[in-house]
Amino acid sequence: MRPRVEATHGLVTTRTLDLTVAGHRVATPCAVIGEGADALLLPALSSISAREEMLPLARELSATYRCLVPDWPGFGAHPRARLPLNPANLHAFLDALLAAAPGPYALGVAAGHATPYLVAAARRHPGAFARLVLVAPTWRGPLPTAMGPERAAWFGRIRRAVEMPLLGEALYRINISPPIIGRMMRAHVYAEPAHVTPAVIAAKHRITRQSRGRFGTAAFVTGGLDPATSREEFLASFGDGLPPVRVLRPEKAPRRSGAEMDALIGTGRVSALTVPGALSAHEEFFRDVAAAIRAL
Repeated sequence: MRPRVEATHGLVTTRTLDLTVAGHRVATPCAVIGEGADALLLPALSSISAREEMLPLARELSATYRCLVPDWPGFGAHPRARLPLNPANLHAFLDALLAAAPGPYALGVAAGHATPYLVAAARRHPGAFARLVLVAPTWRGPLPTAMGPERAAWFGRIRRAVEMPLLGEALYRINISPPIIGRMMRAHVYAEPAHVTPAVIAAKHRITRQSRGRFGTAAFVTGGLDPATSREEFLASFGDGLPPVRVLRPEKAPRRSGAEMDALIGTGRVSALTVPGALSAHEEFFRDVAAAIRAL
């Protein structure tokens, strides 16, 4: 990741990587902040995901690490790339990013659903990361988590409906209105309802209103971005061939997601610390998460 003149401690600059993924040009804006050893911070995948959610954590780490924070294709507070959204293309995206900004990275941090992609990239690129930190790691989208695999046939239908012209945009707008975003955040994204302020909801709503925003949401929510099909497959991706991995397990993670985190911790293949928060602990309690990272 060069040249180093792009960032100084405390100053956030933007670097755009012109990547090619599956034959598609994917202009990828990245925040760059800090001085020291290189670190890659991957935001979660969700309807309200953007690199901005990682900036408070990156600022906390900026005295020690030079942080690169990209947006995922199909997500972020900017018009979205026209890239078919599926696990293969997200894996290919990280390959292209690591070719353009190879590090090596003293630290790789993944939030939520970015976890299986970072772990797989670390396995494909030995030596790219000295250690990994996974904050509230998940591998299964909201509908498969809530409804179970027996309703899997419905997930594709829902995704196709949201991706349709006109009807899909209407369905999307209904389901990402500010009241619904606020209810979702209070239910499982943030641990403290008082932190879900009108300003936070407005910022998240602006993310959802970006051009082609419904495609990333439809893919993520229906499980279309789940790179594993079972807990066993997800857990099998850990172990030999990876750098040291630490899981930061939020105290108030939702029951089903928390059970998956506990299953990973129970394998003994990762170390673990408990942090405050729910699914967005890296954003809501960024100081605690930074302290846990500095304690490595």
